[in-house]
Amino acid sequence: MARKLPEPNNASLADIAFMLLIFFLVTTTMDIDSGIPRKLPPPTPPDIEKPPPIKLRNVFEVFINSYNQVMVEGEVLTDTRLLKGKVKDFFVNPRNDENLSEKKATEIAFFGTVEISKGVVSLQNDRSTEYGLYIEIQNEIVAAVNELRDELARSKWGTNFDKLSEDKKDAIAEYYKLAVSEAEPRAIGN
Repeated sequence: MARKLPEPNNASLADIAFMLLIFFLVTTTMDIDSGIPRKLPPPTPPDIEKPPPIKLRNVFEVFINSYNQVMVEGEVLTDTRLLKGKVKDFFVNPRNDENLSEKKATEIAFFGTVEISKGVVSLQNDRSTEYGLYIEIQNEIVAAVNELRDELARSKWGTNFDKLSEDKKDAIAEYYKLAVSEAEPRAIGN
């Protein structure tokens, strides 16, 4: 008579599966969605029917067309690194050039009444624009405002913007606002 072989013990199989599951959960990295942080403007109060008109001189137009050409104020920009200087000039407008943003008198803590820019950077791109170029343009615009903030912090308090107290940072952020209007991508073409 043939002996029957004993069946293997399956009691520890669940334990092994559980340990493998924990191992893969611990060693696997999760992709974290990243984006561009923006503070949205407050909603328009219901008693205001139409926003006030914006003068064309207060809008700095940046387009990225379907050929990934960057166009600033209607002219092709050959080097995207030049955008930062153009944005800075637009916001500062040191000679009150009629083609750059207007200024308005504003009361700001630590500064008193100062003339600040009414300008807005209008960024629009084609649907087929490369994402990397779009981010590069965003970075240049943000870098321009950050440099202006650093320059003001150094001239007023002798230190960089990021080392200031929160109330001083708020004052400088009001002095040089990151005013960017992003339109929905559309088919711009060349």
